[in-house]
Amino acid sequence: MPTYEYLCESCGHTHEMQHAMKDAPETVCPSCGGALRRLISGGTGFILKQAASSGPCGSGGDCSLERTGQTCCGSNRRCGKPSCGEDL
Repeated sequence: MPTYEYLCESCGHTHEMQHAMKDAPETVCPSCGGALRRLISGGTGFILKQAASSGPCGSGGDCSLERTGQTCCGSNRRCGKPSCGEDL
């Protein structure tokens, strides 16, 4: 059964709840009674980006910032490590 994370739009309280995918989302905050919003999260085993094939920057060995808009470590700017194209 999946775990869902909720955020109260009134008090900011967050909590997790397990329920079936077919069940309706929770709507009332258990802390203040305010409106809840279900957050989207990756969950266990959910991959959001392509894994590098080998080494810190993949098989090419160069920084992917110019190709993908992110470095090999997921940043949107150079981190200063040699693997991200900077000479130290």
